[in-house]
Amino acid sequence: MLSLLRPLLAAAALLPLTASAQTPGYQPPQHQYAAPLIDRASPQELAFLADQGMAIERDRPPAQLLAEHRRLATALATLQPQRPGTVDAYVVTVALDSDPVFGREAREAARVLARRYGAHGRSIVLAGSDGSAESRLPMGSPANLTAVLARVAELMDANEDVLVLYTTSHGAPFGIVYNDGDQGFGAISPTRLWTTLSTLGIRNRLLLISACYSGIFVPLLASDTTAIVTASSADRTSFGCQSDNDWTFFGDAMINHALRKPVPLAIGAADAARLIGGWEASGKLEPSQPQVSIGAGAATWLDRLEARLPPATPLVGRPATGALTAAAAAQQKKPTRAER
Repeated sequence: MLSLLRPLLAAAALLPLTASAQTPGYQPPQHQYAAPLIDRASPQELAFLADQGMAIERDRPPAQLLAEHRRLATALATLQPQRPGTVDAYVVTVALDSDPVFGREAREAARVLARRYGAHGRSIVLAGSDGSAESRLPMGSPANLTAVLARVAELMDANEDVLVLYTTSHGAPFGIVYNDGDQGFGAISPTRLWTTLSTLGIRNRLLLISACYSGIFVPLLASDTTAIVTASSADRTSFGCQSDNDWTFFGDAMINHALRKPVPLAIGAADAARLIGGWEASGKLEPSQPQVSIGAGAATWLDRLEARLPPATPLVGRPATGALTAAAAAQQKKPTRAER
């Protein structure tokens, strides 16, 4: 699959920024080899496999698997039950690719969203390394995400509580890509995510999907009680997913800028779309066309959550547009024909 996706991923990547400070000798996971079996599948077969929640794991030592099991169990045990009569938000953020940009984005998105929606004690992060050291979090994988959603469904009151799900990764026309170095491969399609949430009875949901082609999730996941915001339309790439970045364009605009402010979701999403559009125009990039769908019934729980929004907080991390600025500066430094 990875070999098929490389042209798509290259289109979404920008120039690297300065790397994060690292533990001496630490090397973040690398994507060096094609996905076993998947790389030979046709687009139709890939779509079918994504609908099944397909994932392939390889070469994981037994001790690593045991440690991963313990990390997930510990994280699940921290989730608190809902409070009757209160609209509780359960925040789940997941980086489905081990490139450090996604790990950094998932961590900060969890902090912003948990603070915004009062979800401390009801928030969980699934992510690989942030680029500085080995991750101590449960890994971002389809299996771990499914387990977390199942636990959230046990703890929440489906009639009054809300799932806030933030996913960040590379994307493809068939869904969100899962790729943990050279050990984990797979994808989650709109059908798979819809089936999971429907089976669990999670109806009140805010879905924020940061990936190329993420607009494909809107038609199936949109509902009366769902709010969904995606980084792009179904046929467009999004930007900023270079491994060295602190944010993708969508993460920077939607999480770092818009949702840090005490503004309604609809206003925040519109502000983020304008910001992304400006960045893309300045970089002469094809517009990603972020998508927004807020069901009429979602206003019931949105109004109650947004009635208690906290004050704004400062931006964190390097701007996602840093690569654009660096590229523009490099272009300006090039000598003109007359100067050569």
